[in-house]
Amino acid sequence: MTNESINSTLQRLQGNWSYPTAITFGVGTVRQLPSACREEGINRPLLVTDAGLARLEFVTDLIETSRQAGLNTSLFCDVKPNPTGSNVEAGVQAYQQGQHDGVIALGGGSALDAAKAIALMVGQNRPLWDFEDVGDNWLRVNADGIAPLIAIPTTAGTGSEVGRASVIVDETEQRKVIIFHPCMLANRVIADPELTTGLPAALTAATGMDAFVHSLEAYCANGYHPMADGIALQAMTLISKWLPLAYSEGGNLEARSHMLAASMMGAVAFQKGLGAVHALAHPLGAVYDRHHGLLNAILLPYVLQNNRPAIEEKVIHIARVLELDDISFEGFLHWILQLRKNLQIPGDLQSIDISVEKSKLIGKMASQDPSAAGNPVVLSAEQYSTLFETAVHKVER
Repeated sequence: MTNESINSTLQRLQGNWSYPTAITFGVGTVRQLPSACREEGINRPLLVTDAGLARLEFVTDLIETSRQAGLNTSLFCDVKPNPTGSNVEAGVQAYQQGQHDGVIALGGGSALDAAKAIALMVGQNRPLWDFEDVGDNWLRVNADGIAPLIAIPTTAGTGSEVGRASVIVDETEQRKVIIFHPCMLANRVIADPELTTGLPAALTAATGMDAFVHSLEAYCANGYHPMADGIALQAMTLISKWLPLAYSEGGNLEARSHMLAASMMGAVAFQKGLGAVHALAHPLGAVYDRHHGLLNAILLPYVLQNNRPAIEEKVIHIARVLELDDISFEGFLHWILQLRKNLQIPGDLQSIDISVEKSKLIGKMASQDPSAAGNPVVLSAEQYSTLFETAVHKVER
């Protein structure tokens, strides 16, 4: 492909979208950050990211460019891979001490979730956990106190940039808590695929599979939501084609563009619901502090087999949409296992140092996780424990 045709393709993969919020999409769009801040009334932004990204040159350049544009920008990067309530508290303190008037969320799901929670909490007088996504807790939020937020993803996985919630670890109870309010949705998203090209292959694989699981679980979740189903199917189509290329050719901007779009689509689709993969991944992430996308990728085949009686027809339709050679449940499962192998993702949880020692605890936590409500098969705590043990020991069939 010539440089001219590559440039033509990348120009086509640009746009300004208004669903579910204002999204500026395309290579080089991160340069629009200063003007985006001014449009959102932000003059003293707190840039929230993780420690690893904070050390990279492009982040330093982004802060300097913002300052040259007249934005008094500060950096907060005390964010764990599974962000905690303590991280959020420290971010709120940094925001208040710096007298900031808005938040820039930069990074993968961890940084984005932490940033959204910080933007929420700077104007609240209740503890963070009072806003857990249970019942009508969200009505407790002082919506006027939520700081304006601009989200800039650097991974194609969680889609947190277009989400209305954050997943934060309650360290006291060792559990992941979903914090929700409709106004946690970013005021503006700047989705620049070029920022994802530096992602290592292993993280490209894990985050890409996270996006796929979001879409698959949403499509299979209980309930009637054809709009979410359509978005989920298209996201899976994009991921099936472009994730292997993004993994093998990290600098391929066309592949990175499609993956970034698919990631956001997955997050939009799972407003319909999730399922047992996430119900297990959330407590495993809280207890063992493992990467969320990697956990999802490992757990997926086991949950598929467990849910087969309730989802076989839907899975066959997915296989048909993806144009697999074998249009059957078995064919789809084989394709998933092969994709996972090609991405060098382990086939069991013991490969990432997770044992069955806390099986009962994980089963109980999974059964109580909000994601469990969307699973097409109702599972007890004991059944979740069994499913977890199966995934530890790699009993796939």
